[in-house]
Amino acid sequence: MNEPGATNDFSGRVVVVTGGGRGLGFAIARGFALAGATVAIAGRNESTVHQAAAELGPQVRGYVCDVSDQDSHQAFARQVADDFGPPDVLVNNAGVNPWFKRAEETPLSEWQQIIDVNLTGVFLGCRLFGRQMLQRGRGSIVNISSVAARSGLPRTAAYCAAKGGLEALSRSLAVEWAPKGVRVNCLGPGYFETDLTAGLRDNEHLSTGVLQHTPMQRYGKPDELVGACLFLASPAASYVTGQSLMVDGGWTAF
Repeated sequence: MNEPGATNDFSGRVVVVTGGGRGLGFAIARGFALAGATVAIAGRNESTVHQAAAELGPQVRGYVCDVSDQDSHQAFARQVADDFGPPDVLVNNAGVNPWFKRAEETPLSEWQQIIDVNLTGVFLGCRLFGRQMLQRGRGSIVNISSVAARSGLPRTAAYCAAKGGLEALSRSLAVEWAPKGVRVNCLGPGYFETDLTAGLRDNEHLSTGVLQHTPMQRYGKPDELVGACLFLASPAASYVTGQSLMVDGGWTAF
């Protein structure tokens, strides 16, 4: 892990992945575990997160956490520090987008829930775990963004706003924390084969529209996001901060 070019050796490192119980978070957690890291994954569903940890192996431990709740997030950060010490890497992956509605038909409660999880939850994670990193003068944070931060997606106003805000937050933190040894970057997935896109992929009309806008003309596999995440977290990216790396099959190239 000491070689500047190394991207696949996280031996002796502590990595935190929120939303690590399924989908992209599960794939990312597995990638870090296979690279030798001790990984703490968090999720709201106790059975899901503990089952995922068991599947991922002895280097992975599951924690119950609602990232949008300050007390829950604080308890999670404290427990990870007690169990493993301060993290070397934080991946803020937890996110929701349960509704597909026009903006004028979106109630404030639904808007707020999406903002709370996708944006406020990231802020809380950065603040809580970032403090631990700043005290040691090193660390890497990777915030999972989306093509929704760069493209206006219909019936997805709250999600687009949250992901756009996440990228702005990440740039601000990158500038503020760079002199203190903590890097903050974003990873922007396109459309991947996960639970989050199951309904979309099952809808022939909507799915056709997505594939027509994706130059590679297919959905991404969760494992195809892992290498980029490991890169941003590793010494190979030691001079990279405040950036957004899009892994989207060419979506944002249009």
